[in-house]
Amino acid sequence: MVDVYAIKINNYLSTSDFNRLMSFLPKEKRDKIRKFLKYEDSLRSLLGDILVRNILSSKLKISNEKLVFSKNEYGKPYLKNSDEIYFNISHSGEWVVCAFDDSDIGIDIEKIYPIDYDGIAKSFFSPKECKDLYAKLESERLSYFYDLWTLKESYIKSDGRGLSAPLDSFSIRIVNNSIIVETKELLKDCFFRQYDIDSNYKMAICTSKKEMPQDVTIKKIDDLY
Repeated sequence: MVDVYAIKINNYLSTSDFNRLMSFLPKEKRDKIRKFLKYEDSLRSLLGDILVRNILSSKLKISNEKLVFSKNEYGKPYLKNSDEIYFNISHSGEWVVCAFDDSDIGIDIEKIYPIDYDGIAKSFFSPKECKDLYAKLESERLSYFYDLWTLKESYIKSDGRGLSAPLDSFSIRIVNNSIIVETKELLKDCFFRQYDIDSNYKMAICTSKKEMPQDVTIKKIDDLY
């Protein structure tokens, strides 16, 4: 069963609340979070980890202290002491999101910024994706660029290799409101869904399940303590 959760960061945490949430993490993770130069990056990373721990503890009926994490050869984290549940995290701007399934899953969220998508598309998109992008009206291209970017990110994260998989080695196409992947990669039988949780963001998940939730479950920071 696929589940998708999100937290919106409305303001800074007090020092005491920040440290309280940090206390739920192992020293290695705390040290990594403290190395971020920007507070916002530290906070997003912290809330992502705590959100995952909160959901996993609830789903598996075990305490936070008993959760054991590891990473695959490409750096994707997974729960070491259970092969019944998989997860993935993403964060951007004010949002932290995560998705859960009983097999590999990928999620991505991106805040929409007015960027030079032309150079990025030519460097990282496949020829078919570039063709689809430039077939759009100029006023629609930025939005479509972020559609493709989040869908592609969710795909490579579900695949488990992350950016080790070349972004131009497969094509994501949106045809008649259906999202399809054209690839020679091993991950072929997958499904996508986009979620509109904020007009300033794009968000997508990729999983082996055709049935996915209609909505994202929004959690509050207070729910994590």
